Amino acid sequence: MKKFLVVNGPNLNLLGKREPEIYGKSTLKDIENLLIKYAKKCGVQVDFFQSNCEGEIIEKIQKASLIYDGIIINAGAYTHTSIGIRDALTSTGIPAIEVHISNIYKREEFRHKSFLSGVVLGQITGLGIIGYELALKALLQNLKK
Repeated sequence: MKKFLVVNGPNLNLLGKREPEIYGKSTLKDIENLLIKYAKKCGVQVDFFQSNCEGEIIEKIQKASLIYDGIIINAGAYTHTSIGIRDALTSTGIPAIEVHISNIYKREEFRHKSFLSGVVLGQITGLGIIGYELALKALLQNLKK
């Protein structure tokens, strides 16, 4: 069975409470439930990891190549600052998709730059939590190639 890792970065544990006008009212648990349901329909497994610590995210990604067939990552603010997460994604050799609930290109200028976009298969931004499901669908399509 194919296995996928969903990595969520800083402050995503606050979804549902944090700036609902930007991120909506769905919680991180809602995202997990959405993906579990979709994964079962597709016959795959998804595991979830959230951390507010950059080093923990890097370590989880480094270990992913031994376990997972792909990564869905919403690195939160680390998207715009972390070369370490970028390098970890590159080192795994497994496909990854970058997801953002809000449209980072309609927000502050500093959010327009993603250190991850150059090393992932693609980026889904601004479509709300459905972006996670679309990312899983895209990873499955990529593996069929």
